[in-house]
Amino acid sequence: MAIASVLTDTFKEELLGGYHSFNASGDTPAGSTFKIALYSDSASLGTTTTAYAAGNEVSGSGYSAGGNTLTNTGVAKSTVTSYTDFSDTSWTSASFTARGCLIYNSSSISGLTSNAAVCSIDFGGNKTVSSGTFTIQFPANNSSSAIIRITS
Repeated sequence: MAIASVLTDTFKEELLGGYHSFNASGDTPAGSTFKIALYSDSASLGTTTTAYAAGNEVSGSGYSAGGNTLTNTGVAKSTVTSYTDFSDTSWTSASFTARGCLIYNSSSISGLTSNAAVCSIDFGGNKTVSSGTFTIQFPANNSSSAIIRITS
């Protein structure tokens, strides 16, 4: 099995169809609700992943199926790049091993696949936490580092 660091094919289509909003909390209109789920090295995630599924999701103390809800940092642009990111997220009192993750849109939107996949991320190897805090640190929210960037 393998996990690739990619935007999913369905996300790119759904984005152009107006199904995903990355507005920050408190913005008008409000953004979609995005979640992050962690997966073991037995998972297969990549461009053809269409939705969150519990198969091969990590299990262990401090982790609940479906993962954490993310906080959108909003949408911004530079001259040729539009971008968005999320705030860091953590699991405390945790004991598990994760190889990668899936960010997905858990909003109920007519016409959108339930728990629609946005992107998968490979951690580059298994990451283990034992009775500690497991943190996903997102890159800086700028045109060269943000987790989601569209450029010409």
